[in-house]
Amino acid sequence: MKAVYTILLLTISNLFMTFAWYGHLGFKKISWLQGLGLVGVILVSWGLAFFEYVFQVPANRLGFAENGGPFSLFQLKVIQEFISLAVFTLCAVYVFKTEKLAWNHLVGFGLLLAAVYVIFRKW
Repeated sequence: MKAVYTILLLTISNLFMTFAWYGHLGFKKISWLQGLGLVGVILVSWGLAFFEYVFQVPANRLGFAENGGPFSLFQLKVIQEFISLAVFTLCAVYVFKTEKLAWNHLVGFGLLLAAVYVIFRKW
């Protein structure tokens, strides 16, 4: 069950991360955020990043093998990267609507899945 909670918390964390890192690029579409200067954008992003860490830190503590979790440090990082790209892709395509999913993206994700396999496989 710790694995499920870890992955769920990392997914929520990555939603906040995506909006902290890239959400400000869509501020021009929101009237009350259009006039925000760079300092304002940074503060909003920091506010979102706070919630990223609220979910990410417990996810890693819960999931880390030395804390009784099921994952090694390398495994946690690979899981996080895969979730990060999956969440980013879904947000770019369906929320920001600035990108279209192409064949090269799918090939790249396939290679990432191969990386997950290599990291998790007991050699």
